[in-house]
Amino acid sequence: MKHTAIGLMSGTSLDGTDLAYCIFEKVNSTWDFKIIKTQTLPYSSTWESKLRNAPDMSGQELIKTHVEYGHYLGKLICNFIKESRLKTPDLVASHGHTVYHQPENGFTFQMGDGSSIAAETKCTVVCDFRSLNVASGGQGAPLVPIGDELLFEKYDYCLNLGGFANISYKISGKRIAFDICPVNFVINTLVKNRNKEAQKILSNDYGNKTATFDPDGKIASNGKVSVKLVEELNKLNYYKQKPPKSLGAEWVTKNILPIINKYNHLPLEDILRSFYEHITCQVKNITANNNKKSILITGGGAYNKFLIKLFENNLNIKLCIPDNNIIEYKEALIFAFLGVLRINKMPNILKSASGGHINNISGGIYEGK
Repeated sequence: MKHTAIGLMSGTSLDGTDLAYCIFEKVNSTWDFKIIKTQTLPYSSTWESKLRNAPDMSGQELIKTHVEYGHYLGKLICNFIKESRLKTPDLVASHGHTVYHQPENGFTFQMGDGSSIAAETKCTVVCDFRSLNVASGGQGAPLVPIGDELLFEKYDYCLNLGGFANISYKISGKRIAFDICPVNFVINTLVKNRNKEAQKILSNDYGNKTATFDPDGKIASNGKVSVKLVEELNKLNYYKQKPPKSLGAEWVTKNILPIINKYNHLPLEDILRSFYEHITCQVKNITANNNKKSILITGGGAYNKFLIKLFENNLNIKLCIPDNNIIEYKEALIFAFLGVLRINKMPNILKSASGGHINNISGGIYEGK
């Protein structure tokens, strides 16, 4: 059993769209994969603004943008295939861009109309992976654990540091997974909101560019920890809840940002340093007592030298940083894999990780041919 697939991923941090052209082959009970070609395409200021403001759109505007964004993604895929001289894949699997994620209210919505992608690419498209699990009483997240289970099983933990930190690992033979805490979603927001301070700190090696993130953790590394801020963040009720559980932008707006805003009198570097400490505390709480030896770290946060140094100094576990393709495109790879599992009618969402009543075979299928 062999398939070619393109996976698309757009994270909450709005860095851009990740594309990964992959080959999957199942030999007996084992899946192998190769990442053939990857690309990240930054959003234009227009698209970044549309996606960032999508939660506040009217119903009509939201549907219109949902369709337009599908056509936009379809065109990206066509250009990716043409410019990279790739063969047309067996399928395209698109995560979409999360606008709403409220499993407690029974719904989730990822923008990027699958029928529009299929119309542009003339390919089989699999999308909307989360909705069935939410409808079945699950969290609809995280979805990567099936990939961790079948593609990265040699690591004790799989930790992704993207807009949010999510983790998966096995307990008593079952893989569990959940969102730990926000990471780049909050870091990037803080840098953008206090851009003048950020650029002043980064001016020597960042030039006149507008600072949109904390490169290598340089801003945070100049700061001091506010014990009170860290303590207040660590007391949030979410961290006491047992998995399955998941986070979204709405939760950050309601719970994290109001706490941080109380400390706006502090320099940006102190607030960021304190938030890095909060991230480290939460990851340590998960990994400290399970007698596991290795943790695979992927996502943009794996490049944050200061955050990784904090992990090295505080986590009693071997940190495994893979090659750049895995760091940057593991989620796009796994969404391609979710699409492969879906068209083969194999479970692609684990109830032990995302909740719900059963392992789901999830995703809407659109035939573009």
